[in-house]
Amino acid sequence: MDYVGLTTKLLHSKNGSKDQHGAPHTPIYNTTTFAFNSTADILAVVEGKKAGALYTRYGLNPSIFALEQQLALLEGAEAAWAFCSGMASEAALFMALGRKGVICLGDAYGGTLELIADQLPQLGIPSYMLLGSQIDTLEETLKKGAGIVFFETPTNPALEIFDIAAICKLAHQYGTLVAVDNTFASPINQQPLSLGADLVIHSATKYLGGHSDITAGALMGSKELLAQVWPWRKNLGQMIAPEVASLLSRSLRTLQVRVKQQNESAAAVANAMHKHSKIAKVLYPGLPDFPGHELAKKQMSGFGGMLSIEVAGSAEQTSKVADNLKLFALAPSLGGVESLVTQPSTTTHHGLTPEERKRRGISDSTLRLSVGLEDARDLIADLEQALSSI
Repeated sequence: MDYVGLTTKLLHSKNGSKDQHGAPHTPIYNTTTFAFNSTADILAVVEGKKAGALYTRYGLNPSIFALEQQLALLEGAEAAWAFCSGMASEAALFMALGRKGVICLGDAYGGTLELIADQLPQLGIPSYMLLGSQIDTLEETLKKGAGIVFFETPTNPALEIFDIAAICKLAHQYGTLVAVDNTFASPINQQPLSLGADLVIHSATKYLGGHSDITAGALMGSKELLAQVWPWRKNLGQMIAPEVASLLSRSLRTLQVRVKQQNESAAAVANAMHKHSKIAKVLYPGLPDFPGHELAKKQMSGFGGMLSIEVAGSAEQTSKVADNLKLFALAPSLGGVESLVTQPSTTTHHGLTPEERKRRGISDSTLRLSVGLEDARDLIADLEQALSSI
């Protein structure tokens, strides 16, 4: 039977259905290695002639198989690899497929910017850093022969929206792959592969995990491309642990209901802050006056649970607002069931120089909000009481 709904598929996929003992999902195979009946049997798996469990560091473990099938379903991909972190998935991708060069378009997580701008060149991999405002120079940069165009949409922390289909069309004219970090949007709100992207990356620590209790990453795409990434993941030791894979698999079963509620609550918070006298700016794709709103409507089915607000005050006053919040936990992450707040200049983008933050439009008065599953009215009241302190 072919299922229509995403959550139905996740719950009733081949590896997600009950096992021979009646367990409703694949159990944890907390096993490093697997025994075979004969040398011929083990050789068939080693040579890839037959699918089977072999060695967990290789990813050949039933708990990991089950998770990766779910991850592929999420993005409508042929295949998916699970990693021990989102940064691990990026590193393996760039080393496997980006050796001719990596173009980073727009803002991104601070660690990603550091990896591309500072560390890849140390390995002889050229990097090209383009601001979102420099997208008109993308074609000229593509002519230099890069292997990958990488970007987030929405971006961290300004929620900038890029036209996935248009970028893919242009990049493919030059034989360049397109990799989209879909962490902020989640697969519930956006499907980059359907818009022409070759690969999708997730920090699965965030929305896919959703409970602030695991660290993981994911890479989705064609079998052909992922086959080239597999040996890098294996030999760089980037494998997800079976226990973590099982926890992530658990979380994916509730992803759709979580994200739909977070979409709704974030929209309510954004609208309330948009009207507040002590807020200079609200960055949220769902607001009609947001610069990327029309594009977001076109390529997203929901606007997400992330927003950034710029306090009408100094960096010190902004820190005071963050310190006075009661429901929003002061923490540098996102996508969990609990709401979080962070001041990017002190956490996620602290590694950038003040000049680089300014160049990227990341103000010291910016607070990034990850809206969880609390009642939106309570979150709004919490922000209002914190803002009253300045």
